[in-house]
This record gives sequence, structure tokens and C-alpha cells, in this order.
Amino acid sequence: MKRHILTQLLSIIFFGIILTSTAWSGQVVTEEIRQWASRVIEQDKILKTDSGIKTVAILYFNNKTGQARLDPLQKGLTLMLINDLSFVEALRAVERVRLQAVIEEMGVGVAGLVGTDTAPRVGKILGARWLVTGDILKEDLNSIHIESSILDTYDQQVYSLPRAEGTWEAFVNIEKYLLFRIIESLKIELTLEERALLKKPLTKNINALLDFFKAIDESDRGNYRLAERYYERALKSDPDISYTGLYLGELRSLELVDSIHVNDRELMHSLRAGTSLTDRHSSGITTKREQRPEVDNTSINIGILLPSF
Repeated sequence: MKRHILTQLLSIIFFGIILTSTAWSGQVVTEEIRQWASRVIEQDKILKTDSGIKTVAILYFNNKTGQARLDPLQKGLTLMLINDLSFVEALRAVERVRLQAVIEEMGVGVAGLVGTDTAPRVGKILGARWLVTGDILKEDLNSIHIESSILDTYDQQVYSLPRAEGTWEAFVNIEKYLLFRIIESLKIELTLEERALLKKPLTKNINALLDFFKAIDESDRGNYRLAERYYERALKSDPDISYTGLYLGELRSLELVDSIHVNDRELMHSLRAGTSLTDRHSSGITTKREQRPEVDNTSINIGILLPSF
């Protein structure tokens, strides 16, 4: 019990440091964000970006392994890259909730898989000079590889990235490899502090990782109670998994689930004061959707992820 309390306290301190140094918008696509997406698309408005900062949007990766159980990796890999890139001062990664809202409004669907013909417009609407796209492919029963590229939305040039490949056990390492290739391609020089932060793995537990990804997708679908359960299950598998406790607190602070905790609400409200404007959503403008699905209890037991890159 004492260890659990200590873990929660350290998590609060850790995320407090993160949120005071980086822009954080949460992972719930609120009604406010959806209204914003509707306006910019209706007006065919292209967002302006700071010419001194390179802006990149990471689209969802296509799962072409033929295994539906790996669909959570499509958004999961994108979210990992966006969260990591948020630590790079010379770069601005478009918030995932804005990406999700725009592609839904464009009729792409909740899954958010954007075709090559639509991708350039998505990038321009989001104000991104650079657009990362890719496919998750199956090498064999125990490994995968990821083929990806960067699109320059200004001149429509496409630059292929080196293929990232490895075993399922090393999925976090695969993401890290791709992360550093993106940074190199954009010719960004990292500080020692940034490089150290980027090497930190999200988790060493594959089951926690997949439940974390499922929670994000269910939240997008409005299945907030199911998302809560996946977040809780991820934390049970790995109490130290990054971001999960904070995103769970967001669901509760927005009163999207019944199990609201006062401490969660107070924590989120206090942290939002110093974050980006896109995170300042009131529960009054968030549409509640009644959902009562059950948690998928299947898991993939493939061992422990490698701890370092």
C-alpha cells in the first residue's frame, strides 16, 4: 500500500515537471476540439506556423501485418512519436487530438487511416510543413518492420526513412530508432538533456503498452468507461508506465466516467494552468456518450521489452 502511494506521488511530481516544460493537450477529443476542426475545414483554412520552428504531423501508421489484434499499434506508434518529439525544443509536433479531430471531420473515420491523396491536405490544415506516414509490416511470426517516409507539404517531395525492424520484444526500441531517424532527417541537433529524455522507454511491459494503446482508441470512439478500464489494466501491469496515470486522470477530471476522484480532478485543473490552450476544456462543453462495453481480456505474452535504445 505504501509503495502504491509512493508511486502515485512520484508520478505526480514527474508529470508536473513535464507539463511545466512542454505543451500538453491531453488525449480526449473534446467537443471544443471537434468544433475547431469543423471550422478550419469548412473555411479551408491553413494554419500558420512559426517559421523558426519546424512543425511535423505524425499520421497513424497502417497495420499491414494481417493481424487485427495489432491494430492498436496504428495509433499507439504515432502517439509514442508525438510524445517523444514534444521534448525537442526546435520542433513542434502537432497534437494527436487535433489530428484525430481533423481526420474525423474530413470523413476518414475514427480509425484515422489517411490515404496518400488526402495526406497533403491534412498536413496543411494542421499547419505542418512535414508529414510522417508509414506502414507496419510483418517480417515473420516474431518480428515486424516499419516502412515510413516524410512528406514536405510545401513542395510535395517525399523522403524515405530507413526501415525500422526488430522483434516484437523490441517494439519500444523500434519506435526509438524511427524517432531518431525522423529527427536526423529534419536536421535537428539535440541537446544532451533532450537525447537523454528521448531514450527513456514508455514501458518495459508489452501488455501494459497494448492496453495503453487500446485505451487511446476507445477514448476516441467515445467508449470512455472502456478506456478507463484499459488504462487501469495498463497501470496494473506496469505502475510506472509513462503518461497513463495522467490520461486516466483526464478522463475523470472531465467527468466522462463514473469513477471520478476529487484528487484526479484537482490535479488536472492545477496542471492545466501552465499548459497549452488546447488543453483548457471545460466539462460543460464535452459531450458524454453512454457506453457499457466490456474490456477485451486477451493479451500478447511476448516477454519484456528491451530497456534501452
